Amino acid sequence: MAEKKEKKFDQAMADLEAIVARLETGELPLEDALAAFEAGVALVRTLNQRLTEAEARIEILTRDPQGKLQLQPLDHESKE
Repeated sequence: MAEKKEKKFDQAMADLEAIVARLETGELPLEDALAAFEAGVALVRTLNQRLTEAEARIEILTRDPQGKLQLQPLDHESKE
């Protein structure tokens, strides 16, 4: 019994973008468009869940020894 391998976030996002592009053409037959839409919705749910999980992990990693969150602004300009 092979376990379904989970896609990496970037690959799932690329798949979602491809689905959106196919739907935007308006050239898919109705049945294919519905199937693509359902696949896109499933990908959105999966991606949202993974983002929520990542956010929770980051929150855990940014707590101080007393368990309080140490929020720090992301400084985009310091990344050189």
